[in-house]
Amino acid sequence: MRIFTSLLFLSLLAPLPAIAQAPAGGKLPLATVNLITFGGGFNLPAWVAERQGFFARHGVAVKLTFTPSSTFLMSNLIDGKFDIGIFGIDNLVAYQEGRGEGKFTGTPDLVSFMGLNPGFLHLISAPDVKTIADLRGKQIAVDALTTGFAFVLREMIARAGLTETDVTYVSVGGGTARFRALVEGKQSAILINTPSDVQLVARGFTRLGSASQLLGRYQGHAAVAQRGWIARNETAVIGVMRAYRDAMEWLFDPKNREIVEALLLANDPNMMPADVRPTYEVFTDPKEGLIRNLAIDIEGLRTVLTLRNKFSVPPMTLSDPMKYVDLELYRKAFPQKQ
Repeated sequence: MRIFTSLLFLSLLAPLPAIAQAPAGGKLPLATVNLITFGGGFNLPAWVAERQGFFARHGVAVKLTFTPSSTFLMSNLIDGKFDIGIFGIDNLVAYQEGRGEGKFTGTPDLVSFMGLNPGFLHLISAPDVKTIADLRGKQIAVDALTTGFAFVLREMIARAGLTETDVTYVSVGGGTARFRALVEGKQSAILINTPSDVQLVARGFTRLGSASQLLGRYQGHAAVAQRGWIARNETAVIGVMRAYRDAMEWLFDPKNREIVEALLLANDPNMMPADVRPTYEVFTDPKEGLIRNLAIDIEGLRTVLTLRNKFSVPPMTLSDPMKYVDLELYRKAFPQKQ
């Protein structure tokens, strides 16, 4: 059924008319930007920007790489093997404050400049686990033990009345690895992003709760780079930001819904036709969906810092979210769209 329906969706993705491969005037070649992130449907804005020619329109050619884990991503971003990373903003805080688990030779000088989403974080468990309390004595898969998403998970566990010793956290890697670990029965629960939660619930797994219900505002994925690289490549960074902004406006437009849904089905290998509609509705929700204007949620970042202060060992006392955000770059990219 997926094959037949996929062909119907893919028919909507016929090649567009030729798109200019250089900025207006054709005087400059496109600037190549190597972007690394996690796999998953939340990369929808990048897929839209590529298909619709928004990257080329703004002078950049983006090469997208999916990482197997946060440690791989952060180590290679800091060491300059990639230019921009899109990931949970807590990773920026962790590595900037010397608490990252990855090994690298460079010096972290990271800053965020574009917010993508609130995380879309959901606690999903095996079918026989009906409440968080049922996780007592069981294993839960995480990416790295010191990441912000793991802290969100630990807060959910704590608020359900379980202690740190009631469950066992197992580091297995990024979302794809955690998805597989749950489906294969290796662990009993995972914290996972949309649309993976939609896909798992459709397969009979249990939704135990969401971070948005528990925490309220939370800054999830953000675009991050080394400050030095940004200074040397500001025009390219602004080009990426403007392409993403165009993509957000385009995918939020209801008249483009069919093509947006086709892009989700074509690019996410775990996506089934029945998953597409609810995923689209989550992503375009005006309050809890993708961050349409790409602004970092400062209050959401404060929540990130609060959780890091609570769960870090040794304890931390982080209080200034502006330390990790470049608002001036955002103003340059969108001078009339604050």
